[in-house]
Order: sequence, then C-alpha cells, then structure tokens
Amino acid sequence: MWICQTCAVEHAEVVEVCAICADERQWVPAAGQQWTTLDELAAAGHQTRVRELEPDLFGVTVEPKVGIGQQAHLVRTPAGNLLWDPTGYLDDQAVRRIRELGRVVAIAASHPHMFGVQVEWSRALGGVPVLVAEPDIEWVSRPDQAIRAWAGTLEVLPGVTLVQLGGHFPGSAVALWAAGAGGNGVLFGGDTIQTNPDRASVTFMRSYPNRIPLSARVVQRLTQAVEVFSFDRTYDNFGGTIDTGARSAVRRSAERYIGWVRGDFDHLT
Repeated sequence: MWICQTCAVEHAEVVEVCAICADERQWVPAAGQQWTTLDELAAAGHQTRVRELEPDLFGVTVEPKVGIGQQAHLVRTPAGNLLWDPTGYLDDQAVRRIRELGRVVAIAASHPHMFGVQVEWSRALGGVPVLVAEPDIEWVSRPDQAIRAWAGTLEVLPGVTLVQLGGHFPGSAVALWAAGAGGNGVLFGGDTIQTNPDRASVTFMRSYPNRIPLSARVVQRLTQAVEVFSFDRTYDNFGGTIDTGARSAVRRSAERYIGWVRGDFDHLT
C-alpha cells in the first residue's frame, strides 16, 4: 500500500501521478509525484493523537501532519461509532484508543481529498464498511471489499445522517449529528461547507488551493439542503468551528457569497 505524500490518500500501487492531486482542485508538487508508506511515516516520527472535543466527539490528528493534514472525527453513539474523514496515517496507539471508545460501525469521507488511508483504517478496526458516495467511487485508488457505495441521504446510525450535497465534488457530503452540541445538533461540513478562520462564517469552493469558486446557484442549493436539519455548531476538517448559531451563519454566509459572485458589491471594488 502506497500513500501520496501530497494528499495522503492510499493507493494499491504506484502510478505515475496521483489522480486526485493531478485534478484541478488539488496540485502536484513542483518536484513531482512522491510516495511514502506507513512504515516510512512511522520511522519519521509521525504519531496519531486522539482528543475529546465535546462529550461523545473525538478529534483524530497526525503530528507532524501528513498530506493535507485533516482532523478526523469520531462520533460516539449508543448504537456504535462513525469515523469521519479518516486521516492519512494510523498507528497502533490510535487504533487501540478508538477501539476503547466503542465499536466503529462505519468509516466515511466527505470527499476524495479526505479518503486518507480509509481501507487501512477499516482493516485495523475489523473490516468496518467504508462508505463512499456513488459519484466519487471513480476516485478510489485502493479498491477493497469493505467499500460500499451510497447516494442521497443515509442515516448511518440513529441520529447520525450523511447527506450528499455535491458542490466541491459531485459526491461531496456532510454529516449531521443530532445529539451533538448538547442536543442542538452538529454539522460536519468538510470542504463542502467549510468554516472560515473568523469562526463566524463559512464558505463554498470548487478548489480551495487553486481558488476556483462555485456558482451562486450551487451555493443556494447546498444551503437549502442543509437548512432542513437542526444544528447549532459546525466542525470542519481542519479544526475550525462555529460554536453556536451555525445554522444562521451558513445562511448569512451563503447570502454574502451569492451577492459577491452576482456582482451586488462591485461598487466596493
């Protein structure tokens, strides 16, 4: 199993270039494609950290960061746990800690940039199903019997729902956790609805590193799709949060974004 050093997505074999990084939403380093392995990363001193973010929610990170450097989330429920946006590295310590927190019943990524070493996580946790949105199956570079396609809306656990919104990728998804934020609901937006550094607004992009926007129509569609759910807090995949008032912040951010791409504020430029 090989890992792209730029995005940290696992591959069954070495190829000339990682397709995810060659796409316009990502990038290949000027020095060219580079590969690594779990053993090499371990030898270089990488370690996985698991820490509690709020009751029944845990963040999983890798230090020093690997690839894009996402923070995975483990959502714990009485019926089992979901591992969301799995990291591009794992070690025995992390697997042991996650097993202590209860049975993981599914692994899911918001979009292909967040696939990480999802099959490796599955095997370490006993062959857990890896859920991949149907339109994004073509981006899977390490096929495995654990991978299951899904589409639309999927209640993966009671009170934990995956919603395929599209936008960033056709299969881009968010996760909603009804019991989070003290029962007020949590939205895990990934790159589909990403929390801004101001911790009070979000944004929507086809490509973040290459600054490719989405259209006003698509942003309106994404926003309307999540507004049917109740949530008060957001977590993105890099540690960003809106602690409270997140649902109204998404609508307010969408209106601002739509206004700018429509030209409403051209007089300010």
